[in-house]
Amino acid sequence: MTSRDAAIRWLSDEYYEQNGEQFDVLENPPSGLEFSRLVHISRPVLIKGSRIPASTLWSDEYLIDSMGSRAISIAVTPNGLADAVTRGPDGRLYFVEPHVEKMTMAEFLSTISSGSASGSSDVCYLQSQNGNLYSSNDFEEGRGSESEFEPLRRDVPSDIPWCTEALGKSPDAVNLWIGDSRSTTSIHSDPYENVYTVVRGAKYFTLLPPTEGWCLNERTYPHATYTRCPSTSRLTLVPSTGTDEIRWSSVANPHIPGVLPRGAHPIHVTVLAGQSLYLPPGWWHHVRQSGGTTIALNWWYDTEMRGMSWVTLSFLRGIGEVPPGNDSVEEDAKQSQVIITS
Repeated sequence: MTSRDAAIRWLSDEYYEQNGEQFDVLENPPSGLEFSRLVHISRPVLIKGSRIPASTLWSDEYLIDSMGSRAISIAVTPNGLADAVTRGPDGRLYFVEPHVEKMTMAEFLSTISSGSASGSSDVCYLQSQNGNLYSSNDFEEGRGSESEFEPLRRDVPSDIPWCTEALGKSPDAVNLWIGDSRSTTSIHSDPYENVYTVVRGAKYFTLLPPTEGWCLNERTYPHATYTRCPSTSRLTLVPSTGTDEIRWSSVANPHIPGVLPRGAHPIHVTVLAGQSLYLPPGWWHHVRQSGGTTIALNWWYDTEMRGMSWVTLSFLRGIGEVPPGNDSVEEDAKQSQVIITS
């Protein structure tokens, strides 16, 4: 272990000694001042009593009627892992993005409601992100953006008042997520203040603080996408050309006991309908969903880059290049225990 690695492990252990695995639970949304204090502490908080129109209105029938024949972008994979490390048919590991297909809301909801029962190999997930409901343009005077989900905007506030007040800025993006238990979000961290609200169903988060990034075995992987084969209609992993390798964790299932190394202290949080999770920047998170249709929204606010916070987060992820994920036979053998094969 290098002196730098030893320092990171000391910092990780010290942080755990001071904070443990507990997280705050609020029975009602905070005021702007109360939330600013939570941002300063930078720990996850489960917030109950989130009341927005979508929570009471968004039945399948309402969504179908509201969206009508509008085409929406749906991520499709053979294994429910979009934006994740997957072993390709050539035996190499890739960071794979989903195939994207256009369908109506009625077609999409029918697909995910019948997918598990019918044994369909394709897994559909509405996860287009990047402000699929509201983008940063919507908060700039004289500008605006057209959303695929324009008819649903009336049911979702463009910002969260107590969050906007505390941070002194508007969201950078507001996103809609719809899927079922077959879709999983691989563990990663984001450079955002994130408020994640469940509208229907339940989300199961496995969280790790920024101080425990050392245990996630980040590597670089060649990029690939799923493409539908014209002759068979099956999804095939196709390596990309002319793209940079992607840095990503090689741990696929951190929620399973024994997968993370000793010294890791995962926090497990269940977020139910009507509840929100505040997730500070740099916190690692792996997300699963309940069996039925699960709907969630999240508001991303840009992280403050000034001061020490962002520099510290970058340091905790490591200095210098991380090794390639496909170079070592020994590493591949270890990863094969946790990486999904395409």
